[in-house]
Amino acid sequence: MMKKMITTVLKAYLQQEGFQVSTAINGLVALTMFKENPFDLVILDLMLPGMSGTEICSEIRKISSVPIIMLTAKVEEEDRINGLSIGADDYITKPFSPREVVARVRAVLRRTNNETAPLADVVSYDNGLTIDNIQHEIRLHDQEISLTPTEFKILGALAKHPGRVYSRGQLVEIVQGHDFDGDDRVIDAHIKKIRQKIETTPSDPQLILTVYGIGYKFNPSTGE
Repeated sequence: MMKKMITTVLKAYLQQEGFQVSTAINGLVALTMFKENPFDLVILDLMLPGMSGTEICSEIRKISSVPIIMLTAKVEEEDRINGLSIGADDYITKPFSPREVVARVRAVLRRTNNETAPLADVVSYDNGLTIDNIQHEIRLHDQEISLTPTEFKILGALAKHPGRVYSRGQLVEIVQGHDFDGDDRVIDAHIKKIRQKIETTPSDPQLILTVYGIGYKFNPSTGE
């Protein structure tokens, strides 16, 4: 699913690491192959003949949650944000080392495989926060915190993978599902309410951090 020279090099490196690799000469062929065969991960060049990588990513996301890594020569922040917002799981800018791509593939596969792992019944953090996934309760320093079901889902998703950045679109899918067609900025309002309930100083959050232009991440290593 990438231009020919890059495709040849990356295919060789990935096969050497034990991966089975299929390639496509253009976007239309890539999308047809995807619909006809099961794939565990897609590496997608943003600039493709026939159909752009952005269009392919959008089409794949309509039918599958398979992890997608975008490759592109574009380095502008807006391009990176757009790639993540339409459903890409990672974004690599050219020039890059083939070894870096292999490492990113392994990292994304580990991360997405962990997504299917069941949540622990009760998870406690050093900062005094406890998430009880059986009782659907949040406690901070043994004091119960009342969250709405939506707020609980958002905090649970962030806390399941500390340090991982979730885009607003990804959090919307977790809360509302793929069919949600509203403004993903609604997540900002939910985050604000969660911060008011669990942060010592909501205006200077330490537990739920903003990653500007992309989304949010959970930081359990700080906070009192």
